[in-house]
Amino acid sequence: MAQAQKRTAEATWSGSLADGKGTITKSGSGAFSNLPVTWNARTVSSEGMTSPEELIAAALASCFSMALSHSLAQAGNAPAKLEVSATTILTMDAGPKVDSIELNVRGTVDGIDQAAFAKAAEDASQGCPVSTALKGNVKISVNAELAS
Repeated sequence: MAQAQKRTAEATWSGSLADGKGTITKSGSGAFSNLPVTWNARTVSSEGMTSPEELIAAALASCFSMALSHSLAQAGNAPAKLEVSATTILTMDAGPKVDSIELNVRGTVDGIDQAAFAKAAEDASQGCPVSTALKGNVKISVNAELAS
């Protein structure tokens, strides 16, 4: 049985929500550090800064691409290439909430048709660990396009 994996990230914040600023100071892996974030950058214009929502989008895009690649390969059609984008939708209606995420995937996969690719993409969107963590809280939609 595989050992459970732990992943860590750290952040600091100074000041009020509206006027303060924060930094995602580091990740346990060292893959990223010193990523600035402010409320204005999160809700109005990114101004070269990141946001929790952007990091969720990155986590889902990478997790989904691995899940889809695996399921296609298990079915005998390993993809030559998958290009995935994830877009989080932050609404402010009843306070800030990640309402939905749009996944778009374009794949180069021999041996399957558009319908099979779309079905595999939908299944992968329901099964990757990040999407299962979001399930029940965030609507995830998938647009899958098989490259010709």
